[in-house]
Amino acid sequence: MNLFKIAIRNLIRYKRRTLLTASLITIGVVFVLVFVSITGSFKAMMIGQITDSMLGHLQIHRKSYVASIDNLPLNLNMKPQAYAKVATVLGATPEVAAFSPRLKFGGMFSNFVETTNIRLNGIYPDREFQTVPLLTSRISEGKKTLNRGEIMIPTLLAKGLKVKLGDMVVIVATNADGSVNGKQFIVSGILESATGPGGRDGYVHIEDAAEVLRMPEAEVSEVAIRLKDFSHLPKAVKQLETKVAGEVNKEGRSMFEVHSWEQLSPFFSIARMIDVMTFFIKIMLIAIVLISIMNVMIMAVYERIREIGTIAAIGTLPGKIRSMFIIEGFCLGIIGAIVGGLLGSAVILIVNLVGIRFDFGQQQGLLLKATLNPPDLLTISVIVIVVAVVASLQPAIKASKMEPIEALRHV
Repeated sequence: MNLFKIAIRNLIRYKRRTLLTASLITIGVVFVLVFVSITGSFKAMMIGQITDSMLGHLQIHRKSYVASIDNLPLNLNMKPQAYAKVATVLGATPEVAAFSPRLKFGGMFSNFVETTNIRLNGIYPDREFQTVPLLTSRISEGKKTLNRGEIMIPTLLAKGLKVKLGDMVVIVATNADGSVNGKQFIVSGILESATGPGGRDGYVHIEDAAEVLRMPEAEVSEVAIRLKDFSHLPKAVKQLETKVAGEVNKEGRSMFEVHSWEQLSPFFSIARMIDVMTFFIKIMLIAIVLISIMNVMIMAVYERIREIGTIAAIGTLPGKIRSMFIIEGFCLGIIGAIVGGLLGSAVILIVNLVGIRFDFGQQQGLLLKATLNPPDLLTISVIVIVVAVVASLQPAIKASKMEPIEALRHV
């Protein structure tokens, strides 16, 4: 306690230097906290938009389907018996909140005047809306439901072919056996893309999709899954991989593959980039604190050589002298972390009051709500305090090794 009193007294004695150093550390902490909270919230919102409006948290496919997904191969769909096994596994997994089977296929879209290509998802509407709840928010025109004989088409097609709600259109698709079939649909909804203006995915009822493809029973291309807690994603992937690994084909190989959204979306690379940027910002904070504290402690040692010599001459042990300077650095770190944490929280509150809006894909005016997570605040505070102590070590060791006689002669 005496060493703490001496350290605090010395910091108060050099008010200007202490204030400048603490201010620099505080600014660094505020900058990092605001950056981490805003980028972290943006990352979480971006992932939420992708998973909750299109992909789901993870998906199960038949083996090798994802490798050929651009072609939407019908020969790699799950047969009804295979899907029943997957559904049984998912129903018995407590982490799963909802799941939705999809029958994906490519076809030709015609308004009886012009024709273009389209990717279609055959779905059970109720199950799909539970698994990707933001899908309904992408419906810019039309009703939020999908019945037999109806189709929801992307905005790109609606504008390009001048198709409106209630219009009759035709879907023509090639079946697994190579034959061609078509079916008429009524446009019931127009969808904004979740990833940009190039989206060409439409939705029909899965039984209509099976009818177009002349399937006696609807097959399943993929099963989209929503978890009760998104933070348990890695654990859920491993758990489901273990459970479905027991289902093997005639060759003794696993029939199914489990993929998280990270493996299915190119936006994962952007999320990784945000993590890398956050890491380097923390490195910058460490550099700021390290240089600031080390500079202050070195100046303090040179200015207090006679004082160090005096306390050493009266019998103060080198370890005590070393501890005195380390405690000064520790106190500067504590002050910077506490004040920076308070100011950073205030800045984040102001940012949320002002509001930050941005566009993501075709979603316009999304409101970003910055969130400061307690673990981030604790981590940054610990980093600041530890680096402050480390930065004090070299000057403290130098002070403790001074010869009393030489120090007392110093002018």
